Formats: sequence, structure tokens, C-alpha cells
Amino acid sequence: MDVAIRLTVNGKAVDMNVDPRTLLVQLIREKLQLTGTHVGCDTAQCGACTVQMNGRAVKACSMLAAQAQGAQITTIEGLAPDGELHPMQAAFRECHGLQCGFCTPGMVMAAVQLLADKPQASESEIREGLSGNLCRCTGYHNIVKAIQFCQSGQRAPA
Repeated sequence: MDVAIRLTVNGKAVDMNVDPRTLLVQLIREKLQLTGTHVGCDTAQCGACTVQMNGRAVKACSMLAAQAQGAQITTIEGLAPDGELHPMQAAFRECHGLQCGFCTPGMVMAAVQLLADKPQASESEIREGLSGNLCRCTGYHNIVKAIQFCQSGQRAPA
């Protein structure tokens, strides 16, 4: 028996019926076709599925869609609603904070939350704040550099 859910995703109201076992990440990717949110491990270890729910970073593979009832969800696509990159996205591009790009959406979402919570985070605090997001390519140096670039208020050229 399906359950009715109502939430807002990237500023748009979503009303639908879903199987009660549907994960939030499945709703986002499969039902709403917002494929920027990735499924990496299915166990909330890698952070590739990180989105914001009511302004807080959450791992969408570890919660049911029904648990997001009434919530405001922002995905990586929602950070740039008018086609202009969010400052964190621009910083990742400017500082080469990605290689294959698989972890990048979740990493960016976690980084946005990190600076919202701790705008003056030190390098070690940034590294600790990213501990729930795994990257197999970069060694994190340029990811940290990108977050520091965004933190500094600098803007990447368009």
C-alpha cells in the first residue's frame, strides 16, 4: 500500500504516492529525475547522496522518503536554480576540487552546510567536517582548498 507524501524539492511542491520502502534518494533520482544526487554505497558511508533537508545536510540513502513528509529538500540542482553556480560550486571548479566528479555533489552539499555552521572553520575543522564524505580520486587537498576559497569570499571568474 502506497503512502502519500508532500514535500518541497528545490522550491517546487511535490505531491505523490510512494511505496513506504522508498528511500529519499530513490524519490529524488528515480521519481523526480534529479540525478545530480548520487548513490554510492547505499549505507550512508560515502556521502554521495547528501542533500539538504530543512537546511541541514542529510544522507538521502539512509532515510525513507516518507520521513521527509512536509520537508524542504535542496539537491545539488537546487543550489543553482537560475543557472548561475552557487559560490561553493564555482569554488570547486576554480580550485579543481574534483576529478571523476562522482562524490562532488555530496561533497559540495556537505561543504555548504559546513560553512553555514562554522564560517571561520580551520583547515582541520574542514577536513573533520568532510569526514562523512568519501572521495577516491583527489586526496582532498583541492577540495579543502575550494572550501577555503569559498570561505574567503573570493569569487571565481564566470
